[in-house]
Amino acid sequence: MLFIKNGHVKTMAGPDIENGCVLIGDDGRIAAVGAGLACPEGAAVLDAAGRLVTPGCVEAHCHIGLDNEGMGWEGHDYNEIVDPVTPQLRAIDSINPMDEAFDNALKGGVTTACTGPGSANVVGGTFAAIKLWGKRVDDMVVREPLAMKCAFGENPKRCYGQSKSKAPMTRMGTAALLRELLFKTRRYMEDKENGKNPAFDMKLEAMIPVLRGELPLKAHAHRHDDIFTSIRIAKEFGCRLTLDHCTDGALIADELAREGLPAFVGPTFGGKSKIELQHKSFDTPRALYEAGVDIAIITDAPVIPLQALPMCAGLAVKAGLPYEEGWKAITVNAARLTGIGDRVGSLETGKDGDVVIWTADPLTCVGGEAAVTIVNGKIVYQA
Repeated sequence: MLFIKNGHVKTMAGPDIENGCVLIGDDGRIAAVGAGLACPEGAAVLDAAGRLVTPGCVEAHCHIGLDNEGMGWEGHDYNEIVDPVTPQLRAIDSINPMDEAFDNALKGGVTTACTGPGSANVVGGTFAAIKLWGKRVDDMVVREPLAMKCAFGENPKRCYGQSKSKAPMTRMGTAALLRELLFKTRRYMEDKENGKNPAFDMKLEAMIPVLRGELPLKAHAHRHDDIFTSIRIAKEFGCRLTLDHCTDGALIADELAREGLPAFVGPTFGGKSKIELQHKSFDTPRALYEAGVDIAIITDAPVIPLQALPMCAGLAVKAGLPYEEGWKAITVNAARLTGIGDRVGSLETGKDGDVVIWTADPLTCVGGEAAVTIVNGKIVYQA
């Protein structure tokens, strides 16, 4: 058992607790949270000394472990750029837990990440939610598969139309390829249900959970028209959907609020590397929140290093997002909107013992960083 005492505990499930305590049991789960808790006999004690204590931060969209730090082609395991439609690929088969980015993320207070294929392909394969501490990815999984990655806009056009002179060369081509896959999957499902015993198709098998509503489409979409195309297709086939990046979100915030879909906003720090990022701004989270859209803030690591996730939330707060909403965007919201809120994102009894003690509040202080990071009740980083 691990007993954390004397902390300013931000549970993300209710009011902050001054002089609060967090007890993590031998099973690695939170056993109690509150003020004035008695320390059980035999528990290891960690004195937060008045510092901020929060849940481990949660990244809703990145490519950690698939796009390895400090490598060229040797570590680029996130885009299979030979076929624009590859739903049969699984992130879990490319994740390298020994990538130095994992240790860096833990030092930055990020303990869980939703990671998966990049956006070269119209359909890229499935994401996984993993803890960022461990040696074997099978033991790090929170949920797998998590979502089916699809991509709109410039990336598929560049990787196939511009580079290979093959479809998709246009946004029409991207939409058509996704629709074709969904139509084929629907017919394949119907044939199986009607006893026609169609020939096994690994791509279509991978898409069945999407049409059944078990997996959302995780739509890479920056520009406003691409966002609406992803919504249009999801509606046509009755698919669940998350809007990942949502760079033009502030321009269409009222429309997105009516759709009731979550937006994972970012990466926002850094230069505008392509045309569809021309409206990139840290003001976007505020605009979406004020319109009533559920948001998370993302780094798209390694585009922004994953340890900078709290900094990105802080810059959104500086641009007008309410402070508490900034914390929600990288903890409880990110967990709930990706479907892993039963495990992580808040300090509540029964949830995983992922806790960060901060040197200072990273959303208000540039120098704020993790003093201690705890995953599943184990101290995995201590400054």
